[in-house]
Amino acid sequence: MTAFDLQRDAFGRWTLTLADGTQHHGVIAVRAFPVSDAQGGAALMNSEGHEVVWIDQVSQLDPGLRAQVLQALNEREFLPEIVQLQAVSSFATPSTWTVQTNRGTTQFMLKGEEDIRRLTGTVLLVNDAHGVQYMIRDLAAMDKHSRKLLDRFL
Repeated sequence: MTAFDLQRDAFGRWTLTLADGTQHHGVIAVRAFPVSDAQGGAALMNSEGHEVVWIDQVSQLDPGLRAQVLQALNEREFLPEIVQLQAVSSFATPSTWTVQTNRGTTQFMLKGEEDIRRLTGTVLLVNDAHGVQYMIRDLAAMDKHSRKLLDRFL
């Protein structure tokens, strides 16, 4: 066993077992930088919200343990990635967007242009009217139609 092991208990909660045998039940996994460095640092937090284990690089864990940690991270996070804009109801806000994400096709309402934030040169974060955040990981890699629609709002 490495410095720790992460398994589900009988109730479906994550249980962290340290190398010395100490167990922490109800553990949650949290990425340090979920948008800019998704495979980078992550923490395993106990039920009181205290960090128990720090992981420098999730990608460097053994494959079995990495799969468990990634599953725990993905259960907590919800950040769909927009891969294509299919339609926009209006170029004035509020407008309804129909998009293809890495989780399927969806529609959401954009209240205002200020709900589109540029994190880096090519990474955008879009907030819908219900507070759900969508990420555009690489604006330059999107198809021409999607970029043309987005240009009207940027």
